[in-house]
Amino acid sequence: MTTGLHPGGTPQDPRPTGNHALPTQERVGQGTAHADDRTGSSVITARAAASFEPVGRSVATARSFVRDTLQGWGFADIVDDAVVLTSELVTNAVVHAGTSADVLCLRSDDGVRIEVADHYPEREIPLQATAVSMGSPDREGGRGLQLCAALAGRWGVDYTPTRKQVWFQLDLPARAIGTRTAGPSLPADLLPLADGRVRVAVVQIDRTGAINAWNEDAEELFGYAAEQVTGKPLTDLAAWPHTPGTSTGIVEALQLSRWEGSYGVRCADGRVTPVYASHLRVRDTSGEPSTVCLLVRDHERAVLQTPLRGPASDSGSHSEGQATDPFEVFIGSPAPDDLDGLLQRTVERARDMLDGDSAFLLLATDDETELEVRASTGLPSARQRFARVPVEAGPGRYGSARMPAVHEDLAVVPGAVPLLGGTGMRSVVTVPLKVEGRLTGSLGVAAESPGRYSNEEALRLQFAADRIALAVESARLGELERLRRGSLSFLVEASDLLAGTLDRDQTLALMAQMTVPTLATWCAVYTIADQASEPYLSYVLHEDEELIDGLKALLSKIAPPDPVPTPGARVWSAPAAAAHEAALRTSMRSLGLGEQASVSSGIGTTLATAAAVGGETVVLPLVARNRVIGMLTLGKPSDEHFRQEILELAEDLSRRAALALDNARLYSERTAISQSLQRSLLPPELPHIEGVEVEVIYRAAGEGNEVGGDFYDLFPIRDGAYGFAIGDVCGTGPEAAAVTGLARHALRLLAREGYGGPAVLERLNSAILDEGARSRFLTLLYGELWPQEDGSAVLKVVCAGHPLPLRLRQDGTVEPAAEPQPLLGVMEDLELYEQTVTLDPGDVLLCVTDGVTERREGTRMLGDDGLADVLTTCTGLTAGAVAARIMRAVERFASDAPSDDMAILAMRVPGLQTD
Repeated sequence: MTTGLHPGGTPQDPRPTGNHALPTQERVGQGTAHADDRTGSSVITARAAASFEPVGRSVATARSFVRDTLQGWGFADIVDDAVVLTSELVTNAVVHAGTSADVLCLRSDDGVRIEVADHYPEREIPLQATAVSMGSPDREGGRGLQLCAALAGRWGVDYTPTRKQVWFQLDLPARAIGTRTAGPSLPADLLPLADGRVRVAVVQIDRTGAINAWNEDAEELFGYAAEQVTGKPLTDLAAWPHTPGTSTGIVEALQLSRWEGSYGVRCADGRVTPVYASHLRVRDTSGEPSTVCLLVRDHERAVLQTPLRGPASDSGSHSEGQATDPFEVFIGSPAPDDLDGLLQRTVERARDMLDGDSAFLLLATDDETELEVRASTGLPSARQRFARVPVEAGPGRYGSARMPAVHEDLAVVPGAVPLLGGTGMRSVVTVPLKVEGRLTGSLGVAAESPGRYSNEEALRLQFAADRIALAVESARLGELERLRRGSLSFLVEASDLLAGTLDRDQTLALMAQMTVPTLATWCAVYTIADQASEPYLSYVLHEDEELIDGLKALLSKIAPPDPVPTPGARVWSAPAAAAHEAALRTSMRSLGLGEQASVSSGIGTTLATAAAVGGETVVLPLVARNRVIGMLTLGKPSDEHFRQEILELAEDLSRRAALALDNARLYSERTAISQSLQRSLLPPELPHIEGVEVEVIYRAAGEGNEVGGDFYDLFPIRDGAYGFAIGDVCGTGPEAAAVTGLARHALRLLAREGYGGPAVLERLNSAILDEGARSRFLTLLYGELWPQEDGSAVLKVVCAGHPLPLRLRQDGTVEPAAEPQPLLGVMEDLELYEQTVTLDPGDVLLCVTDGVTERREGTRMLGDDGLADVLTTCTGLTAGAVAARIMRAVERFASDAPSDDMAILAMRVPGLQTD
């Protein structure tokens, strides 16, 4: 797309010039003007031009171009008409003609002229007199020209040898000088309702989205003092969007030059207050932009809502004194940006037009088998919203929504219009909304008195429905596209979050937090441990935190839903029934009725909890690996229904959540098994040795590992004799841990059979070699300890390839307590010998694995000398203090986390205790 904008002056004509211009053909709407006389009656003050490629997405881009251009020129009154016409004409060019489209917008003092040209001049239209009907609006061809005839002040078609151009002129409505909009005087009973005092919150948002102004009315409405919210992002307070169908995010809305709509604000008490807001983007004298937000309570939206523009009068089409057809309001009013706003305005206009007491509009599902309530006025809309009724409700023409129908008295034919059951409405007229012969919805108007409507009113309503059906369908498709894009983003984010954890409890919390309040008002997750287990209520969340406890109490008192593996959402009526029953009991107790004693038992919930659960509740199975592992339950407050699009999105989410939950379960089970096996490889609690202090510190490398390649043991051999060992298997992880278990259990067994230290290690070496490919090298320090009556201790040690034990004397000297010998698991024939060491009172024997001595920081290594230096500072310390100081020195030596297993065994002979 190429664009150009030229303020002021007379623009250059972008069309080809030369001597090959063909005579101009014109189709006249409300007036006639030649294409070349566009500057004759008024001065063109600005122009904007753009070219669009012959692809489908160009239509949407052209609509955005025209909308942005006219809004920038301040022509908001005619934006919607211009966008509709441009959309049709560009569609003709890029879709039907298959060529690029050139769009030119020309601004003058009294209106806007828009020209749309394609490069297919042979695609002409036959000449027609203005009095000849242009055919059915449902047909495919010529609809863009029909719209020009209906909406434009002037329009025409020009041909040249290389292009065909359709142009239209939109005039600005005449208003008194200084008046922007004006409405008629209304009786008091028709004025919008408001509280005794209307409070208008004024909130100013800086360019970063943070609040920098907060007036007194904002404090009263939302409960926050100005100092509590100043500097905080508005996103912390806004529940966006509050009105279904509003897809613009708050960040995007704050960047727009102008925005109006509904959303919610989270108040200081935790509740969400629906508000209607008007945003205006401004800049200060230094050029710094900010957004001023005016907010009122949603039912007082008339205070801020832009008044509707009435249809422009035209003397050429209406004689003096002739009343404007009421249906023109559907054409002349600027359409709201969102679908819900358009539908709500439609039902209000339809009700006023036929002087009814209520009106409703339903949209058809994609397969045209059901109609979904999307807007109503004069009816309990909260109870009916998103409820569904079949298109074919019964036999005959009056049982199908595809045909107009008039019911003079619903009391005679009860159930003829299920939507009106119990509303007090007696007469009703309904008509279909169709686009290209396809049913897209149904519009109805009802009255409390019978016999109010006849075929004449049905024809009038049908005419109105035909005029707005295309706009409604376009808005609906736009909303579906926005919902699909939002759904994809939502599912991508949900998948990332669910994949980011293997913790079961965190997965349950994420499931609930992703659904509330985005998809539902409250959520409950049931889990099933195995096929024989009953569903268990594992997690409950409500958008109002004060209601969570009451909701949990309510659900815990009723039977869980059946774990049916059938995909899709199914309605679960038990929570709503239990909530209504609990509310009735609470009301009876509050009234002090005679049945107080009998109703005091049962579910003790508040009326607020009952209202929060009283709407539609659906259950989606959580199926993973062909097994139902739980249910995801979503609920709405009293008498609200779920949209089909929301249920489809929830179903997609449930599939992802089920797999994430099952992965978390499997991970938890395997972690529990791994930890149980690892703990079995650790020795039980150390025995108490009379006359010897013993302390062990053990650290396994790797997240979740409790046992690695390093190990230790201290066990009694026989009366007065104890065996001790500290070793290191080559490598880390489960393979090394397996050899660890073999070594530790073999040492105990052989030592208790009476073998000496060398014999024990030689037989252990043979056992390791017998493991074949699973065998691993093993360094081991093994010794036997005999406490003596004089307070000393005698040790016999064998050091098979292990770091030498260090002996700390009372005078602070440190020396090795053994000599190095070959490690285990390499050679079959080993000749090992043991050495005898006597620990005097106050001496310490320190045994470590190489994870301690090989601790590195860059090119530096702690080493044997560094360990000895630390040990020299431990004179007079207990065994526990010695081990702790060694570990602290190792951890401080390098900033990175240890990458190898570490074990420290410290033994100290304190000497005889004297009184």
